[in-house]
Order: sequence, then C-alpha cells, then structure tokens
Amino acid sequence: MEFTGGGRLEVRVTSADVGKRVSVRYVTDSPSEGERFTDAVGVLTSWDAGVLTITRKSGETVRIPEPRLVAGKIVPAAPARRRGPAATFPELSRAAARAWQPVESEMLGEWTLRAADGFTRRANSVLPAGDPGLPVADALAVVREWYADRKLPAYVQTATGAEGTQELLSAELERLGWTREVTAELRIAALAPLADREPGPVEVRLSRTPDEAWLRRYQRFTATSPAVRQVLGAGPSVWFASVAGTGEVPAAIGRCVVDGRWAGFLAIEVDPELRRRGLATAVMTALARQALDEGASAAWLQVESDNEAARALYEGMGFAVHHHYHHYRQAEA
Repeated sequence: MEFTGGGRLEVRVTSADVGKRVSVRYVTDSPSEGERFTDAVGVLTSWDAGVLTITRKSGETVRIPEPRLVAGKIVPAAPARRRGPAATFPELSRAAARAWQPVESEMLGEWTLRAADGFTRRANSVLPAGDPGLPVADALAVVREWYADRKLPAYVQTATGAEGTQELLSAELERLGWTREVTAELRIAALAPLADREPGPVEVRLSRTPDEAWLRRYQRFTATSPAVRQVLGAGPSVWFASVAGTGEVPAAIGRCVVDGRWAGFLAIEVDPELRRRGLATAVMTALARQALDEGASAAWLQVESDNEAARALYEGMGFAVHHHYHHYRQAEA
C-alpha cells in the first residue's frame, strides 16, 4: 500500500479499530542506513501495551511498537474474487467441511467439535463457524475436555485472509498458548478449463468407492482405523480415480466431492518415481469431467503452504489462493 503523494503521512488507526483491516507503514527493526520503512496489510488483531499486532492473509503476525508507526489507515476488505469463480469464505468453508466429514460431531454454540479416531487434523478439530455461546477461554476448556474423553489432542481450525475469516480467534489462541502446527491454502479455479485439458494417453478409472489398491497408494491409510474408509466415503457425491501402476499399487490416485456448483479435489497422489509425467493432471481432468457432468462449475482444493511442488502444479492449472487455514493444537495444561 503506497502512502506517498501530495498528502501528509498520518496515523489514522487507533486501538478502537481492532478487528478491522488496516494498512500501516513503520520503521524496520534494524535499519542499516538511516531509517528504513516497510508496510504491512492485514487485520489489526490487538493493540496492547504500546504494541500493534497485525495478522496478514497468510496468518503471519507482525508486531509493531507504537513509536515505530509512521502511517496507518483502514482499508476495504480484500476482494473475494481476483481470478476464477466468485466465492465467499462461509460458502467454501461449508463445502470443505462436507467433503471431509468426521465420524462423530457435536455442536458448541456455532462451533462444531469433530472427531474421527485421530484420522487427519481436519476431521479431528473444531470448526468455529461463529459464536460458541461462551467466552473463548471457557469454550476452549470444554473443547479440551471433549477431545480428552476421546483420547485425542484438541485442535481448532481457523482461517485468515478473506472477508469473515478468523484472525481475531487465531490471535486469541496464540495468546492463550495454543500452537499453530499446520498452515494450508484453500485454492479455487473455474472447472471447465481443467476439464478441457488434454489428459494424454493415460487411462483413468473412476469408481464410487476406494478399493484396496487405491488405499495402498493413499499415504494416510491405516488399516487399524475404520474411520479412514468412513471419512473418505462421506460427502454429497464422491468419486475416486486411479491410474494403474506396474504392480498392485496405482501410479496415481485422486478423490473428488461434487457438491452443487463446487467440485473439491482431495488426496491427489502420484508415485514419487513417476512424478512430472502428467499423471496428476490426468487424474484431475477425469474427475473434473465427471463433476461437470453433474452440474459443477467451480473447483477448490487444499494444499499445505510448504508443499512447493504441489503449489506450483496447481498454480499452473489456474488455481488461485482464496484464503489460508491453520490448525492450532491445545496449550499444555
């Protein structure tokens, strides 16, 4: 955000603006030659004891001592659409939740407590879609007890970077000592261009259930937990794709959940020895064509922020970041 121009630099942000999206300019910690300035844009999540905390779209927090502040102002919420389909955070959050359902759930106000025998953080974390009906610290005490009864660590899934996301809750979790373990991107794209891609001379088999071969390729599969099959099989309209390998394990697999206008792509995995041969594209193209036949028009997927190879692949397919989500693990008692 530029603060240059004919007007003076002014700080037009106060502690009363906590919770709003702001853009600030401040002096860096260690200027090498005189004063050096940098900018930060995000949600003002606290202004306490002379220190501002701003949470960026990625979930990264920036702490700025008040004396270093040079300029600041309130800015509009980040647009929900940059490229690809228009989408709101609540809509995408609900679609993602329906595509990866827990074995057991319970409501705490507008929070959903989810459990699935420990199979993935997504199915074993709280989805905070609104007010829990209690002060946050009290709600988290209920959360810890609920997961302890199931011999599971307590996790809370939050999101940052779009209108209506949970920067303030993320900041409160950090203040209370909860640890952020994983950050991922939720990306969206138009579905038709993906379905129009040339899959190459690869045969992709589609089925409604994952067979034993599909599960052998799936890196998260554990035969000791029946929750795996239940989570994978649940959703509005679920499809599994596989490309045969040289042995009993497929060369590539994928899962797609068709839900109204959305097609969610999950569990896209390729034999490490066969990567960069177009197998992931072939799997996603086949699934996208099936989703188009069922009336979907938009696509979403999730990818961890440190998975550079997958992020580059999906960027090339036209998937743009909509928001980030994070899993916070309970503080030590």
